[in-house]
Amino acid sequence: MTKIRRPSRTARVLLPAAVAGVLLSGCAQADPAPAAAPAGTATTTGAPSPPAPAVTVTPPPSTGPAAAPKAGTLLVSDFGSDTVTFVDPARGATGSVEVGTAPYGLALGKDGRAWVATAEGVAVVDTAARQRLALIPYRTDTGPVTTGEYRGGGMGIALSPDGKRVYVGVNVPGGNGTLEVVDTASAKVVDVVDVGRRPFDVDVSRDGSAVYATNHDSFDVTVVDADSLAARRVEVAPYGTEGGLGSWLKPHYTAVRPSDGRLLMPFEGERLAVVDPATGRVEIEEMTANTHQHGVTVTADGTLFAVGTGPIDPSVDRGPSLTVRSPEGIERVYPLDGPHEDVAVSKDGRTAYVTGGFTRDGHWDGISVVDLASGGVKRLPAGSRPLGVVVF
Repeated sequence: MTKIRRPSRTARVLLPAAVAGVLLSGCAQADPAPAAAPAGTATTTGAPSPPAPAVTVTPPPSTGPAAAPKAGTLLVSDFGSDTVTFVDPARGATGSVEVGTAPYGLALGKDGRAWVATAEGVAVVDTAARQRLALIPYRTDTGPVTTGEYRGGGMGIALSPDGKRVYVGVNVPGGNGTLEVVDTASAKVVDVVDVGRRPFDVDVSRDGSAVYATNHDSFDVTVVDADSLAARRVEVAPYGTEGGLGSWLKPHYTAVRPSDGRLLMPFEGERLAVVDPATGRVEIEEMTANTHQHGVTVTADGTLFAVGTGPIDPSVDRGPSLTVRSPEGIERVYPLDGPHEDVAVSKDGRTAYVTGGFTRDGHWDGISVVDLASGGVKRLPAGSRPLGVVVF
């Protein structure tokens, strides 16, 4: 196990009262009571919901045959709105589709359909026609439909490799969440599995045999057998669990390493937890960015990308960044301007796209486009508080 610098980080799990009032608008905060839904807003009670209303498509669909988005186009979830937005990485947003309240994660199928986790249900989007096909209600009762960081409803979402199942982590304010299994052919929820608190991220093994829900507020990953739906809890807490809901030092997002199926989970730009989901063994490697980390992705060659959102304590931590870590553990850290949340990489591996939506305060309506060779960064307008991102 690698020796890690600054072991005193654990002493800052609980913030002093004077600081807490300023900073605990972030992910260390316990879930507040949900606000009342606006009049006429649907609630996700588990009962069958009426057919999804017609959606506004911007720009209007073509009267000719639908054309798939060109290669390299981005799709982002607009957490500050009720839409997903198509983004040309050279010139910015090119249109949006209404999907449901406060969309979070999204997954893109080989058939061109996008699956979007919203507060109301899983939206199914035809990306060629630019229209919502369905809104699949959750079976889990998440209370009134609300917005903001602690809203109930879908968070992480992933597709099985064969495209037959969608797995969505559903947050239940004040309690443990669930993993809902959607059959893509019927567009219905077919199974529900109990997981931990606030499932920020959902990932699937390369062979589709296992699903991983990364549960932020319970310091763990739920490993689910895709066939039997048997679930096991694996604690991932390299700083310990002191502080509980008041801790900042909790898991956020996970990447599945292509070479061996290990789960890669960065913490604070200091520690990379490498989890063997079969045995539950957790090994720790050193990281160098020294900043609070959220979104991650990994490319086919095993290169890890991790988003640094900014400091917990500005007196000792560094600012926002993007860490690019080679399979050998060599890191390059790209400074970013302002908080960011998630990351995707171009098909040629030359460019990273980092969303500025952010689950906490300080978000902005755009994407940082990072040239990985030169280190150049440009800011691109893109949607309303863009959070999740995929590349066509």
